[in-house]
Amino acid sequence: MGFDIFLAIIAAICLLLGTLGCILPVLPGAVLAWVGLLAAYFSYYCTIPTSLLIATGITTAVISVLDNIIPIYLTKKTGGSKAGTWGATIGLIVGVFVGPWGIILGPFVGALVGELIHDNRNTGRALKSAGGAFLGFLLGTGLKLILCGFLIWIYIESFRLEPAFAFFG
Repeated sequence: MGFDIFLAIIAAICLLLGTLGCILPVLPGAVLAWVGLLAAYFSYYCTIPTSLLIATGITTAVISVLDNIIPIYLTKKTGGSKAGTWGATIGLIVGVFVGPWGIILGPFVGALVGELIHDNRNTGRALKSAGGAFLGFLLGTGLKLILCGFLIWIYIESFRLEPAFAFFG
């Protein structure tokens, strides 16, 4: 019973850290949240169907891949270069230390600076590709946050309180 409590607590921590990781680039958000769901699956306190665990695992893998592809695709689609993509990534990392506005505006400013370093003659193209990188960041982050919210909902819905009360009573 003690190990089951440990797994349920680890699951909750991973789900919360995974949700935080959707915004912070140092944590693998969606994957960490799914690992939390996997820990909950092995806990006696949660009843998660195997098919749901597999489906969420596949969804997590797809969203993790899309999170890396969407910003690159939208940056290229809007005329951006690798410098813009790298700039958006660096802007996000720097933005973490600036605060919430830094996290939101960092990818845009970073992509803009990266594009201007790459080609400072065309400011309009740099702005357009920075907008594409920013939109890609928002879409990827949004997908991860929706997935993590769904994984947390599964965890909460699958949690059984009766064994926990029996353990303490």
